[in-house]
Amino acid sequence: MFTKDLTQKCLRRLVLGWLLAALVEALAVRPALAGVADLAKMKLLRLVLITAGIAAALFFSRWEAAERWGIPAAFAALTAVSLKGNFRPSFLQACLLILILLVAYALLGWNGETAKEKKLPAKCSPKAQKGIEIASLALTAALAVGFVWFLSAWTVGRVNIFWTPTYDFGIFSQMFYSMANHGTPVTTLEREVGALSHFAVHVSPSYYLMLPFYLLFPKPATLQVLQAVILASAVIPLWLIGKHHGLCAPARALLCALLLSYPAFGGGVYYDMHENCMLTPAILWLLYGLDKKKLWLAAVAAVITLGVKEDAAVYVAVVALYALLRGLLRGDKMGAVTGLSLLAVSLVWFFAATGYLAAHGDGVMTYRYDNFMYDGNGSLITVVKAVLLSPMKAIYECVDPEKLDYIRLTMLPLLCLPFITRRYERLVLLIPYLLINLMSDYQYQHSILFQYNFGSTACLMYLVAVNVADIKWDWARLAALAGALAIGASLFGQEVKPIADTVIEYDQQYRGWYDGIADTLDTVPDGASVTATTFYTTYLSQRDVIYDLGYCTKEQLLSTDYIVLNLDDDSSARKYGNVQGLLRLLESQGYTLHARYGENLAIYRRGE
Repeated sequence: MFTKDLTQKCLRRLVLGWLLAALVEALAVRPALAGVADLAKMKLLRLVLITAGIAAALFFSRWEAAERWGIPAAFAALTAVSLKGNFRPSFLQACLLILILLVAYALLGWNGETAKEKKLPAKCSPKAQKGIEIASLALTAALAVGFVWFLSAWTVGRVNIFWTPTYDFGIFSQMFYSMANHGTPVTTLEREVGALSHFAVHVSPSYYLMLPFYLLFPKPATLQVLQAVILASAVIPLWLIGKHHGLCAPARALLCALLLSYPAFGGGVYYDMHENCMLTPAILWLLYGLDKKKLWLAAVAAVITLGVKEDAAVYVAVVALYALLRGLLRGDKMGAVTGLSLLAVSLVWFFAATGYLAAHGDGVMTYRYDNFMYDGNGSLITVVKAVLLSPMKAIYECVDPEKLDYIRLTMLPLLCLPFITRRYERLVLLIPYLLINLMSDYQYQHSILFQYNFGSTACLMYLVAVNVADIKWDWARLAALAGALAIGASLFGQEVKPIADTVIEYDQQYRGWYDGIADTLDTVPDGASVTATTFYTTYLSQRDVIYDLGYCTKEQLLSTDYIVLNLDDDSSARKYGNVQGLLRLLESQGYTLHARYGENLAIYRRGE
């Protein structure tokens, strides 16, 4: 049976064995980290055998200090070998920071359980009485309401001024229309094949949780408001996590304010509503359920998270691994079993969902990890194998120069608090940030203005909460959170607010003009089939058949009753040369001008 001490020893030995095995591979191949060709020269079987052999040999060793210091020593050697021929300042700096962290663990080790965690009290300062608790809670609620108003004004404004393109918001707007009227997530905007279930592209059954609210106000703008509300609701589990770990009420209010002002959180709505918005509250509820040992709550949160998207299984698997390691290190048998069970469920779902997409859908979007795909399989398992073979490759990709600004905008507002802990099992929760946001060479995954931040944000905020809770003094906790909030709010004001302000200003200043566009589009009958340029599809999406002009086939174009054009948008008509070429085609097929507004908007109707 595993004891806490045995678990720690096994982990140290496995990590040391793996680093030494990776060092052997690096010495054998001398890989160029910028490409993937050299990864194919490495041998996974050799790495596994060396790792197992070293770990087994160390099993009989009683020299704990050698194991602890062997890890930073092996990493230092691996760094030295990798830097030769792969030198880059950011790579060197990242390796040095990791080395410092490993040396700190060698010196201090794991700090074990504390009395605070065993008793789980709400350790408020003496002055934090009931009135302060209520005031802190009221402040958090007010901030959440303000957050919802700001995001709604921004994103609904995008709908009002026709800044929401087909990809991705027009798709979801028509999908919800189909769900409301037919019960299925079918859209004709997704691909050139015509009517297609969105679940053939992404398996997202959790969308149905939003449907009852959409039915109350079945309009595209409703989806934008729903996203804002869902995101703001993440303060509820975050507040409870802070309370569970002993943060006083003002500290909890600061923690929630930090989430709401985090640039990558509010900024993630820049390209409108996505299913990922459910990840932040769902993952935080999952972590809270595990912390409180409320298995029913953890199970519900895990199911919702898995239902967000096929790759959301990564988040559940990481949380499960964290729960497993925490249970083993604390001698918590039930916690370890829960983590292992959750890990198994997440893996089964992942392979089932990706298998379904491969057999009946568009497959998994593994091209986003082409910088790790060395074996031609196109599987996400290849990414895992690549990291095992060459951990330095993963570090090298994470600190690519184009990602440094993203790191600045996501780590500075947190004062790097997610990294500051002596409980190394918590570092597992950094995997989503590294894997989803930094390792991929898909540019949108390391931008604060896209939806790919919502899952990793949940893990980062949990780490902030539990790591700050480990600080002994309330005043120091408050100072750390206040400092992080000051930086986060400042960066939010610099990077996110100006973008939103522009939209809100346009919506207010040119309201009459945009109302005229809407009135002109309203002349298209509700039941008619439509082809439209990208920024008109959202408004016209409440119908069974609508195509995007830039992506539909000629046959689909000429099958529709109405064609809605931006006469200045030659790029959408590139299949026909330009807009004038398209107009000649339409005239030859009997289409006539139905309505026009200003210099750009023109609507053509098919002849009787």
